Amino acid sequence: MAKKNLSKNSPKFIFVVGGVMSGVGKGVTTASIGQILQARGYNVSCIKMDPYINVDAGTMNPIEHGEVFVTEDGDETDQDIGNYERFLNKNIYKESYMTTGRVYRTVIDKERNLEYKGKCVQVVPHIPQEIRSRIDKAVAKTGAEIMIIEIGGTVGEYENLLFLEAARVMKLQNPKDVLFVMVSYLPIPSKIGEMKTKPTQHAVRNLQAAGIQPDFLIARSEKTIDEARRSKIAINCNVFADNVIAAPDIDSIYDIPLNFEKGNLSKSILEKFSLPMRKKSDNQEWRKMATAIKRAKPEIKVGIVGKYFATGDFSLGDSYISVIEAIKHAGAYNKCKIKIEWLSAEEVEEKGVGMLKHLDGLIVPQGWGGRGCEGKIKTIKYCREHGVPYFGLCYGMQMAVIEFARNVAGLKDANSAEVDPKTTNPVIHIMPGQAKLIKEKGYGGTIRLGGWPCKIKPNTHLAKAYERFTDKKIVSERHRHRFEFNNDYLQSFTDLGLTIAGTSPDEQIVEAIEIAAHPFYIGVQFHPEYISRPLAPHPLFVEFIRVCKGLKNKHV
Repeated sequence: MAKKNLSKNSPKFIFVVGGVMSGVGKGVTTASIGQILQARGYNVSCIKMDPYINVDAGTMNPIEHGEVFVTEDGDETDQDIGNYERFLNKNIYKESYMTTGRVYRTVIDKERNLEYKGKCVQVVPHIPQEIRSRIDKAVAKTGAEIMIIEIGGTVGEYENLLFLEAARVMKLQNPKDVLFVMVSYLPIPSKIGEMKTKPTQHAVRNLQAAGIQPDFLIARSEKTIDEARRSKIAINCNVFADNVIAAPDIDSIYDIPLNFEKGNLSKSILEKFSLPMRKKSDNQEWRKMATAIKRAKPEIKVGIVGKYFATGDFSLGDSYISVIEAIKHAGAYNKCKIKIEWLSAEEVEEKGVGMLKHLDGLIVPQGWGGRGCEGKIKTIKYCREHGVPYFGLCYGMQMAVIEFARNVAGLKDANSAEVDPKTTNPVIHIMPGQAKLIKEKGYGGTIRLGGWPCKIKPNTHLAKAYERFTDKKIVSERHRHRFEFNNDYLQSFTDLGLTIAGTSPDEQIVEAIEIAAHPFYIGVQFHPEYISRPLAPHPLFVEFIRVCKGLKNKHV
């Protein structure tokens, strides 16, 4: 039989929706489906549809919404875009992220420009049409043969109905090219001790009320779904029993694609699309990486000192999800297990650095504003004076510059102009043009964003870290900042032992600092965590963990 080729003019679409409650893992499900289909030889990409009126994620509170992920082309997006990039090991661009606010703004702008030629512009059909237009642009940008589209929120909510309507129309127009996957939660109440399917049945009926029938149901639960519940879901939800895929709680998100393949998910999807399996790969490279993360030894304790942890009585890691995953990638590469400890910068400020002494390395990640900054500075001073590996990311580099200015250069009132606009020593100051934007309240999407080139200074710790992976002297790194190193202090600080390890190609922007005599004391203005991937860990995280492991072994 002749091999059937997928026409470039007939891409396939998989919509992923959520049932019962939020947080069931639609993002990693979307990414995992993409990973297993990519392993079968297809060009796969992903889209995230967020139901928020916000134009992008840049102005959202990270405690409430989670991390803002920045794409290579400078879009501030939902953290799920980061999952897509990590699982597919490829860039996702701004065309693949949309919000309700972004869609409405485009439609309104078109109306103002008379692009609808005087028609009465309505929510239906014009909003779903704009959504479809954006999907087509993402396909054109990526060349995807299979596009997987995550619809944010939970089925039954009012705010994602228009995205569902666009998906329904696409299915109606091209029934053989569109599939639906519902990720739904099956609770096991502790006082009952039995897995309950009724909430999922109701969720499917809500989806059917929107004119959509799921083709697959991902059964999220604490334990693997049994055959009795699988059959009950199949009968009541109109889904084949074989297409109810078990998704029990697991230790590592990187096991999810492998778990899906136990249920033959990629094979079933391709069969529904009448597509061949181009590869019979067992995903060996991915399997090896996932195993390394789980079985690695010895244990390295890494402290993350930040302030975006608490929401009510609960602590969250979603504000720093890319940092967490980058550390895991580096741990697997270095064959060591990573134990992350969350440390409130305000608590360090109050209780002192004694709470840091059991840690093998410390990271101060991104942040905004002055709250907790003195605790971060105390942390950095402790690392510098005691030879503890320190890695500063964006705000973490700026805090390191302030610590150096105060405690090495003797500028006791040194600060960032963001924290103290009246300081007489603004060693971190606002970038050119940003002051005008702030005055005009132009906050959204106006900071330095996306991939920018960084020139690496030879014979530095920074250079040695990159040289293990690339021979490039200029690398692209992603940014998200409004303030920068004040070059008025550059010469005096370098005379005192601060090394400028990376700059913009014209040497006007300091991109990285380090202290040469320290085992690992590096601060970077960029966000290396954004481009770290499980099959391609970032060189700086790899080097940070390598040094932590080496010092721990030496001490032992």
